[in-house]
Amino acid sequence: MTIDISAKVGTVELKSPVIAASGVWPYSEEFWSGEKLEGIGAVCTKAISLAPRRGNRGIRLWETAAGVLNSIGLQNIGVKKFIENYSKLVKNCPVPVIANVVMEAAADTQETLRILKDADGIAAAELNISCPNADGDGMAWGMSCISAAEATAAARKVWNRPLWVKMTPQTADPAAVARAVEAEGADALVCSNTWLGMAIDMASGKPVFDRVVAGLSGPAVFPLALRVVWQAAAAVKIPVVGCGGVRTASDCAGMMLAGASAVEAGSAFFADVNAGKTICDGLPPLIASYGKNRLSDIIGLAAK
Repeated sequence: MTIDISAKVGTVELKSPVIAASGVWPYSEEFWSGEKLEGIGAVCTKAISLAPRRGNRGIRLWETAAGVLNSIGLQNIGVKKFIENYSKLVKNCPVPVIANVVMEAAADTQETLRILKDADGIAAAELNISCPNADGDGMAWGMSCISAAEATAAARKVWNRPLWVKMTPQTADPAAVARAVEAEGADALVCSNTWLGMAIDMASGKPVFDRVVAGLSGPAVFPLALRVVWQAAAAVKIPVVGCGGVRTASDCAGMMLAGASAVEAGSAFFADVNAGKTICDGLPPLIASYGKNRLSDIIGLAAK
């Protein structure tokens, strides 16, 4: 029996359900064509803001027993340089490209989106209201229904392509935030970003990171992310993309059984650059075990 593992997030069609999450896919030509994209349904860019950002000082990555803490701080070259340096990669990429856009002041984010509208090949914007590693931006917007709705509405005013909103798992009520974002015109939700954590350097006896807290990703957060997907998918009618600790076919299928239409993988690529292919190779027998021949048929099956 032939198993169809294609996926769809609103109008964005994917040959596989695995999306490379923002922050992990290098801007090297070899990663944007050929065998490096095997098993990859779409690629998210690294964070894009209006002006360049230097990111956080000090240590930025710290490995834990079951994941990675990061404190990158949205470092990027700014939207104009992004267009100048990487528009060719985006335009020629054989899979959809999702532009991860930093939620800054509303006017700044709107200007970023206006500039990105002129770039060919961008299938959707992923509005990041969830980064835990920057003051005043990112996560601050996603903590409440009111601010999340304001951010989405501001982006929707200027962006006429598919708009995905990347939620923070730190909000006390993911379902309520999901509904607020949907009401302001989001086309999909990404659930979610990293969890706040910290580490102590045992040699110095001090916190590892200059900001003390950082974002935890990897296998440790998968059960937490799965819970957010379950709550959000039950609350809205728009598609949900599961993100957090996905590294195996079982993780991917679990997210979809909980209601996700696709998944984003991040830390998995640090351990296995072919994580997309690894995940996809394991999906057909899992799908068949539920008596289905299409991946889309298992979406939300756990709740039915």
